[in-house]
Amino acid sequence: MSEPVSTIRIVAEGEVTVVRMSGEIDAALRAEASACMALALAGDQPVVVDASEATFIDSSGIAFVMQLHHAASESGIEVTLRDPQRVVRTVLEVVGYSDQLRDADVVVVAG
Repeated sequence: MSEPVSTIRIVAEGEVTVVRMSGEIDAALRAEASACMALALAGDQPVVVDASEATFIDSSGIAFVMQLHHAASESGIEVTLRDPQRVVRTVLEVVGYSDQLRDADVVVVAG
């Protein structure tokens, strides 16, 4: 069985911008995270952070989610979280940030 590919990427889905996180979200993805944040904030569409394929997230990955949320909020862009495996939500709860992001109710098609 092969290891999942670790990545952060932007996917346009209708009227939302999806930031899809897959595999292990850590400092190795810093460049991808920065590029994705810039792209996500370039438009005025709501952003869904889809962590349904994330298997692990460290402090740099959580920092990315928190920075994205903060920057988007300052620009009036809504950010929600899709995390059925609860990987991201659990860590956000530990750091006391879980009440800042609501769960996404937008249907996002895998792609």
